[in-house]
Amino acid sequence: AAAFRAPIPSPKSLQPNGASEEALRGEIKELKQKDLALDQEIAQLLSEGYSLEELDKHISLLHEYNEIKDAGQMLLGKLAVIRGVTTKQLYPEYDLELSD
Repeated sequence: AAAFRAPIPSPKSLQPNGASEEALRGEIKELKQKDLALDQEIAQLLSEGYSLEELDKHISLLHEYNEIKDAGQMLLGKLAVIRGVTTKQLYPEYDLELSD
């Protein structure tokens, strides 16, 4: 009997060890650069008079807004399916802009 072969190659079999290690090093470098950029952005905001509490509140409100917007988009999508139209066609009915 033939040995079992997975229909999809495992990630390890796609790259030799050195290549995946190199990719991880690249990702680490990129994340360190993003971390530094975010630290600089926070320092800039603090120097402009914002407090960390304000920034945390703002981030929290943005998350809440995005969750509400996602729920609205989902409902519009379901309504569009029921009516047999595109979501875009529903926007004028609800006074929405395409950028909303």
